[in-house]
Amino acid sequence: MDQAPGSPQGPRDAQHLPGCYRHPDRETGISCTRCERPICPECMISASVGFQCPECVREGSGTGHAPAANQPRTIAGGSIAADPRLITKILLGLNVAVFIAVLAVGDRLVNELVLVGEWPPYPFVAEDGVAEGQWYRLVTSMFTHQEIWHIAFNMLGLWWLGGPLEAALGRARYLALYMLSGLAGGALTYVVADASQASLGASGAIFGLLGATAVLMRRLNYDMRPVIALLALNMLFTFTWSGIAWEAHVGGLVAGVAIAYGMVHAPRERRALVQWGTCAVVLLVVLVAVVVRTAQLV
Repeated sequence: MDQAPGSPQGPRDAQHLPGCYRHPDRETGISCTRCERPICPECMISASVGFQCPECVREGSGTGHAPAANQPRTIAGGSIAADPRLITKILLGLNVAVFIAVLAVGDRLVNELVLVGEWPPYPFVAEDGVAEGQWYRLVTSMFTHQEIWHIAFNMLGLWWLGGPLEAALGRARYLALYMLSGLAGGALTYVVADASQASLGASGAIFGLLGATAVLMRRLNYDMRPVIALLALNMLFTFTWSGIAWEAHVGGLVAGVAIAYGMVHAPRERRALVQWGTCAVVLLVVLVAVVVRTAQLV
C-alpha cells in the first residue's frame, strides 16, 4: 500500500540571513531589486529583473504600463492570493473528509476507492480495477486513507510543504503540481506492482511536493541541506518499511521535480507555454503508461 522556492543577489551566508520585512521569522537570501528589503517566497513578486516586494509593486513602475502590468505575481507568474494556503486547506479537507467517511462506512467504501489493477486475480474473472475501466481509482485513491498514522503523516507533509509552494507558484500551478504528482505515483504503481495489489494514500502527491520544494529552493539559492536530508530520510523509509508502495513515492517525486523545474525556470516570454506544456507532457506520459498497462492486463 501507499501507506503501501538565479537569485540576483546570489547566495548569502546561511548563518546570517536576514528575516523577511513582512515575516521576520522567515530567513531569506532574496531582496527587492528596488528598495532592497529582504523578501521571502510568499512576498517576492517576479519583475523584469529579479524580484520586488508588494509595496514597490503597488507603487507602480512609472513606465506608463496598464494597471495589470503591475499586479503582484509569484515567482512562477501566478497571481498573489489573499489566502496563500486556500488550495492546501481544500486538499487537506478533502482527505480528512474521505478518511471520516472510511471510518464510518468501512471496508466497503475502501474497496471502491483504492487503486487496484484488477480484482479478483486470475484465474477468477476480474470485475473491478483500473483495467476494468475504473480509471477513477487513480484519483480517488489519492484521497483515501485507512490508518490514523498514515493520514497524519501525509497531512502534516501537505501542510508544511504545500503552503509555501502554493504561495510561490500560485493556486492553479500548485494544484496542477499536486494532482499530476499523485497521478504519476498511481500510474507507476499500476504499471509496476502486481495487478491485484491495492494501494491508497496521498503519498505520491506529497513526494511530488517534496521534489518541487527542492527545485524551488535551488532556484532561490537557499541552503539545500535540510531538504536533501528530509528527502533522504523519506526515501530510506520508503525502501525499508514494509507495506509501502515505493512506486507511488518514486513516481510522484519524479513528476514533482519535472513539473516544478518547468514552472520556476520557464523563460518569461514563453512562461505559460513552457509551464503548461510541461504539465501536458507529464499527463501524456501518465495516460500512455495506463493505456499500455491496461492493454497488457486485458
